[in-house]
Amino acid sequence: MNVPLEPRHVVDTAARLRRRVGERFPASGLEKIAASLVVLAEGADARGREIARPHLPLRGAVWLLTGALLAGLAATFHGVSAAPGFASLADLLQGVDAAANIVLLLGAGVLSLSRLEDSIRRRKALALVHELKELAHVIDMHQLTKDPETVSGEAPRTESSPKRSMTRWELGRYLDYSSEMLSLLGKIGAIYGRRLQDAVVLEAIDGAEDLFTGLSRKIWQKIAILGENAPKA
Repeated sequence: MNVPLEPRHVVDTAARLRRRVGERFPASGLEKIAASLVVLAEGADARGREIARPHLPLRGAVWLLTGALLAGLAATFHGVSAAPGFASLADLLQGVDAAANIVLLLGAGVLSLSRLEDSIRRRKALALVHELKELAHVIDMHQLTKDPETVSGEAPRTESSPKRSMTRWELGRYLDYSSEMLSLLGKIGAIYGRRLQDAVVLEAIDGAEDLFTGLSRKIWQKIAILGENAPKA
């Protein structure tokens, strides 16, 4: 049974995560990231639909060129058939050559406009995927200095050491929230992919998902270390 990913569920999960982060780490950088994630989740389905929507001016131009193509072919063959001596092979070949030139010129125009629409849609979609990847790197930057081995207080500090004031439990929650955010970025990417059935875009979304998974794996390695270093009862 195929159960589709509901955008509203992603929005609800992102909003709940923002509240959880705000309650644990109020006015923190992580809370600001969570807020950005909610905005992305809320607009994901609408942005995907907007990009997938047909580009009407370009579609109109394609239809006009197609009409001109057909009209040109009809006029060419009509002119050849109405000319005296149409029965000669030379006249027939001349008409075919003229028709071929019309097909090549106008057909190239139709093809170019069709590809232009795909190019515009693809460029916008790839920009959305890049936005997700950029936020993933921001999440990674925030958890970069969260070293699970420092909560014991035994690690020597230097003048340039980052400030570390979290307890073991707080650090675990911080890392867990970061991993959840990366997972939600993957869900937003899936919403884009559902609307944008383009091979290049889908490949970019898969690549972004690999990035999110890799970053999340690093975070879970820290969480595992945190658990190993926990005081034994």
